[in-house]
Amino acid sequence: MGNDVIDAADRRILAILQEDATVPIAEIAERVGLSQTPCWKRIKRMERDGLIVRRVALLDRDRLGLGVTVMVAVRTAQHDDQWLHSFAEGVSRIPEVVEFYRMSGDVDYLLKIVARDIADYDRIYRKLTKVAPLHDVSSSFAMQEIKSTTALPL
Repeated sequence: MGNDVIDAADRRILAILQEDATVPIAEIAERVGLSQTPCWKRIKRMERDGLIVRRVALLDRDRLGLGVTVMVAVRTAQHDDQWLHSFAEGVSRIPEVVEFYRMSGDVDYLLKIVARDIADYDRIYRKLTKVAPLHDVSSSFAMQEIKSTTALPL
């Protein structure tokens, strides 16, 4: 979609899909004020253009035994492309790392990790420190999740 402007109907469609991607086309069309075929074509266009990246099921971490969320701040003395490539590949192979960002400021990288418990996090931490040489790793455990959403503001 690039720099193309999306209209109000596209925004309403996206808001519905962000809330529940299983809503039938007929219901989306009715809620947006379109007939089914134009609504379906808009969704297909937004998928084709990459605005809709994928549709997924969101799972309950607690019910799956992944009740510990850890924010891990990483600082490194190395900033070359080879180190970053090695670090990024290694971190990407750790499934418990659910988010991974290169940052500005005092922290070089920020990771969000989900774990069963502290012992499980320690296992993940040991895996992380073997990926590439790190200068400093600081872990902060989430005490309470106050807001968590995948819905983007439209």
